[in-house]
Amino acid sequence: MSWSTFVALGDSFTEGVGDPDPQTGTERGWADRVAEHLAAASPGLRYANLAVRGQLLETIVATQLPPALAMAPDLVSICAAGNDLLRPSARPADLARRLDDAVGRLRGSGAEVLVFTGFDTRSTPVVDLVGRRLATMNEHIREIAARRGARLVDLWTMETLADPRTRADDRLHLNPDGHRRVAARVCEVLGVPTDDDWRDPWPPAERPPWVRRREEDLRWARTHLVPWVGRRLQGRSTGDGRPPKRPEPVPVR
Repeated sequence: MSWSTFVALGDSFTEGVGDPDPQTGTERGWADRVAEHLAAASPGLRYANLAVRGQLLETIVATQLPPALAMAPDLVSICAAGNDLLRPSARPADLARRLDDAVGRLRGSGAEVLVFTGFDTRSTPVVDLVGRRLATMNEHIREIAARRGARLVDLWTMETLADPRTRADDRLHLNPDGHRRVAARVCEVLGVPTDDDWRDPWPPAERPPWVRRREEDLRWARTHLVPWVGRRLQGRSTGDGRPPKRPEPVPVR
């Protein structure tokens, strides 16, 4: 199949945080990579990325969904609720109802829709504290995909993403190789040919000495964990006031 307009909705995962593009100075990410593969088959493809880091599901639906629908895309990706699940008050059932409504509106417009489960967090202890809520949300997302006729990208089943070597320095976001593997999986779901294989195994890795691991843990806590907690206590987000990187659908090449 081929598409004429691809619009990506979501948070930091879809914005591409962790995958910097040295040529543009912006984040690249799996969505940009997928758009490039799509454009290789359909040179006139237009692509917009409305995702903004740190946004909650409610904000994504309120600020990204209306402009996306106005663009009349025939392919839309929506990955949301990850930031919500990090909050103790998160209720997966409530989030699922909101996401289901958004997917229904997108499908009602005639667009093909991609939805995503969360990826395996067991290699990231701090994030894995929400593992039970994430597992419940994943089941809701699978049900939404089946009921709405959306295409499911099941990141949880990607064993290669469970390896810590797919994580950026903050241990939360994916690094360039992680984003590359997600893009390959999305292309597989869409039936788009690519030379990348998300199943490529990781080579054996030596476990660093205990002292070095603790030093790395302390450095990570100072650099990433403490600022993150501070922003949460102040009700701030890294995406506050930040515009989407590709607010209009324009040709990829």
